Amino acid sequence: MMISGTVLEGKCDLVSSHLSYPAPPRLLDLNMLLRRVLPHVRSMWLGCLLSMLTTAAANAQMNGYERPPINYLHTEVHDPVAKLAAQIQAGETQLAHDAEFGYLESVLQELDVPVNSQTLVFSKTSLQISRISPRQPRALYFNDDVYIGYCQNGKTLELVATDPQQGAIFYTLDQADETTTPKLTRDRGQCLSCHVSSRTQNVPGFLVRSVFADAAGRPKLGSGTFTTDQTSDFRDRWGGWYVTGQHGSMRHMGNTICEGDEYTFDREPGANELDLRDRFRTEAYLTPHSDIVALMVLEHQTQMHNAITAANYETRQALHQSYQMNELLDRPKNFLSDSAQRRISAAADRVLEHMLMCDEFQLTDKVSGTTTFAADFQARGKRDAAGRSLRDFDLNTRLFQYPCSYLIHSDAFGGLPDEVRSIILARLLDVLQNRDESEQYAHLSKEMRANILAILRETLPEFQHIVFAKQ
Repeated sequence: MMISGTVLEGKCDLVSSHLSYPAPPRLLDLNMLLRRVLPHVRSMWLGCLLSMLTTAAANAQMNGYERPPINYLHTEVHDPVAKLAAQIQAGETQLAHDAEFGYLESVLQELDVPVNSQTLVFSKTSLQISRISPRQPRALYFNDDVYIGYCQNGKTLELVATDPQQGAIFYTLDQADETTTPKLTRDRGQCLSCHVSSRTQNVPGFLVRSVFADAAGRPKLGSGTFTTDQTSDFRDRWGGWYVTGQHGSMRHMGNTICEGDEYTFDREPGANELDLRDRFRTEAYLTPHSDIVALMVLEHQTQMHNAITAANYETRQALHQSYQMNELLDRPKNFLSDSAQRRISAAADRVLEHMLMCDEFQLTDKVSGTTTFAADFQARGKRDAAGRSLRDFDLNTRLFQYPCSYLIHSDAFGGLPDEVRSIILARLLDVLQNRDESEQYAHLSKEMRANILAILRETLPEFQHIVFAKQ
């Protein structure tokens, strides 16, 4: 490690520069020299090392994913797309190629991604920008773990999957060549130029971006952009996107070209749109819709995934650095420093706030989509004996009837290190049993808390174990 090399160099410099002794007429007693030298060296050496590690910890989320213990670009992954790639390579699965959509329909089927999850974005804010415009939007499809991007006449399908350990993993699939066995190629860093930033919580991740798009689909960056999730003001959502569905008197930025700037932008023409046929050739897509409920779920899910990945990375990095210090300081191997515990605790809090929909924008009118997405999404939920599920929608004042993210049942959440997952679940139990009545959870009524608690006790075995342990 570079730290070791630097420290050892520093140690030599410290001995020569800061500890000067006159040349003795005879050989100095070695024990006496060590007693005089080593306390100074050890103190200064550890001070330098602690300073370096503190700086590294502060920047861990920014660039630590390329180094141990994350090794994002080189660690083997086990996400759904990686598994499909292995099946194709082994000849166990064959993808069907269509003259119009390429491998799209076959990939959706193999990865169990519903067609009615389709959302359409016309801003030039992704890889194949020359293929995207208001007359030719890019289609996005998703389920709980996978996102797929399709462009008309595009050279590639773009796929992103959530690996339980490594988070968002990016792939492409060549659409043009149907004569050879299709190959899903893992990205080795190109996608991260956009998909690692504060917008993705500083980890390789996802984002739904709202922009003021001109007639060509180019974002007017001078007018500002928004990264949207369930906390975003409704009026700031879906700039550069098509949106089908009803939302009453609320207004958003979708379905509209920005001809001026953010001050003259008119949100009225794009409101409560049910039919997009006058805007582009809808028959060129698998469905003519860009369902508003699917968009709202997509916004929540992307940032929830990012929060889980950020907690995963932060915990693994904190443990790794703490264990390194244990070796240097001759502490017990599994000793966890106070600073590491604070980092893990803060990461747990961030996940819990996303999970419990803290600061969610309060809807002022009923929202409804134009497809069966909402019904199908709910049907996939794990239900308790009373028939309740975390996937049940509200859509009158908030997104979900029971404001606790369904991604608590995901492989990504299950893949969190025990050190952070146990904290999240314990604090979640404190909130749901009304022991934690902090201001950020004030939106959760006692009835909501009781309902969420009942659902989790019957649908998440690990949570039930924590309930028993508390008792």
